[in-house]
Amino acid sequence: MSDIIRIWVETTHNSAFRSGGWAYVLAEGSARLGAAGGERTASAERVALAGLVEALKAAPAGVPVEVKSASPAVTALAARLAAAEPPQEDLDLWAPLTAALKARPVSIGRAANAPKTPPAFAAAWAELARDKVKNGGAFRAAIPKINLGKAGVPAVA
Repeated sequence: MSDIIRIWVETTHNSAFRSGGWAYVLAEGSARLGAAGGERTASAERVALAGLVEALKAAPAGVPVEVKSASPAVTALAARLAAAEPPQEDLDLWAPLTAALKARPVSIGRAANAPKTPPAFAAAWAELARDKVKNGGAFRAAIPKINLGKAGVPAVA
């Protein structure tokens, strides 16, 4: 088991169709895992909440987690968490997020979305998920291990 788990979470939202997608890449030592999904008729904040909840559910309890994102919705959510604003909607996602944050130390920061990096990889999967939900409804799937090898996750020093 690694000392820290790194997770990259990216989201995308189409306000015209109110559909959005999320994806994450989780790195624990040399192990990689990830998933993508999305919802129809969802706000950008709801999509960010769903992505963050799914990513944190994949991480073992008690191990520190470092979340990075280039997505404005995820970084806005991090600012809202830091300000301890009480949720007014999406309580079905706030409850598991609160539980996940209590189960382990979590830091959320900004990442650059440069080519061949985990944020770019996750953003591409989030776009795919958004397109799938726009045409077919709610979606969630694991990212195949063969694809995760191309995520551009840097080696742990």
